[in-house]
Amino acid sequence: MTETRSGFVTFVGRPNVGKSTLTNALVGEKVAITSDKPQTTRRAIRGILNRPAGQLVIVDTPGIHKPRTLLGQRLNDLVEQVLGDVDAIGFLVPATEKVGPGDRRIAASLDGYPRAKKVAIVTKTDVASREEITERLLEVDSLREDWSAVIPLSAVAGEQLDVLADELLALMPEGPALYEEGVVTDESLEDRIAEIIREAALEGVRDELPHSIAVTIEDLAEREDGSMTDIHANLVVERDSQKAIIIGHKGSRLRDVGTRARAQIEPLVGTKVFLKLHVRVAKEWQRDPKQLGRLGF
Repeated sequence: MTETRSGFVTFVGRPNVGKSTLTNALVGEKVAITSDKPQTTRRAIRGILNRPAGQLVIVDTPGIHKPRTLLGQRLNDLVEQVLGDVDAIGFLVPATEKVGPGDRRIAASLDGYPRAKKVAIVTKTDVASREEITERLLEVDSLREDWSAVIPLSAVAGEQLDVLADELLALMPEGPALYEEGVVTDESLEDRIAEIIREAALEGVRDELPHSIAVTIEDLAEREDGSMTDIHANLVVERDSQKAIIIGHKGSRLRDVGTRARAQIEPLVGTKVFLKLHVRVAKEWQRDPKQLGRLGF
């Protein structure tokens, strides 16, 4: 019998290089929300990939950034903690952008995690020219001497994902699976629903707003006849002006958020959904330790 491997991997890179998109593509199901806003991911979300040769637990983390708030500092601390615990780190660079100072800084910072194997990943190859991909592979390869592999891929087009999965599994320690077959994430249903609502709320909002939005689930209950699930959720912002933006003219924006979120929640819970969204203000919650605690940070 061949020995199976299992272990933990995380992806690092500048904000918005496609860490969550890659996590979802490998798992084959949406476990992490995605947005074109930096620092969309706020928790260490685990996606689980089962292969004949073993199991990969992919820990999707916030992007490394210069923190401006207590929340930002806590997110950076979370990334540090995850990086210290994983078996492999995938460093992501988009094929469409030249390697810059931010990439170099993150690549150099991997010295701080000697235990983890390092893999360089050039993403978004589906929208890059062959010349760009070649150039990027050479740039990335020269950033460190200890890459276990350098892999170009497209998470969106599904190109080379198997190559990456096989390469990462080969770097994992020998051992049994850490999660049962069929489990795709260890996120609770409430957490997944809150994240879906936050993703819907992030769509189309102005740049200063995304960091100020948090979502809490107040009530989640399936009706006795099983026909419908009732969900009451709070969208928490920091200022009255932000509340007005989220609600929109005569509630139009909030209705759109509800419609988008419901379309993704219904397949997850397996019933129709009645979704009631309430917007409330918690002044400067990103800087307030008590409020951060209440919101789960």
